[in-house]
Amino acid sequence: MLKVVVDYPTKEEELVILENAGLGTLPAPEPVLGVEDLLRLRRVLKSIYVDEKVKRYVVDLVMASRTPERYGLDLGPLIAFGASPRATIYLAQAAQAHALLRGRGYVTPDDVKAVGLDVLRHRIIPTFEAEAEDVTPVALAQKLLDSVEVP
Repeated sequence: MLKVVVDYPTKEEELVILENAGLGTLPAPEPVLGVEDLLRLRRVLKSIYVDEKVKRYVVDLVMASRTPERYGLDLGPLIAFGASPRATIYLAQAAQAHALLRGRGYVTPDDVKAVGLDVLRHRIIPTFEAEAEDVTPVALAQKLLDSVEVP
């Protein structure tokens, strides 16, 4: 669903990790949620409202990765393969989760943008030309998020 990039910790953060590791004893895991809580959250997530305009925005973002010229973007020579229909589904679902985490019962275009790179960065395949010009999938996805008209 997502490709989240996690960098290595700083030296100070790594020291804290080492100190918290227990050195010889493993910390006992503590549950954060019970099964019922998790199932309830899944039900709530499905109830987060996605307006028709936001759905169309999600579809436009994915379609623009496949046919950028239809959206006034000069990215065609840089994209070998655009995002698949799974990207459409996951972009909407991730936006719902983002809205839920923000305490809202509805998705905004900003929710879509907030999760857009995580969903799209590994679903847009650049051409050899793009790679030769150091244009990354992240840069292509960001261009889509910056350029496709927001409702």
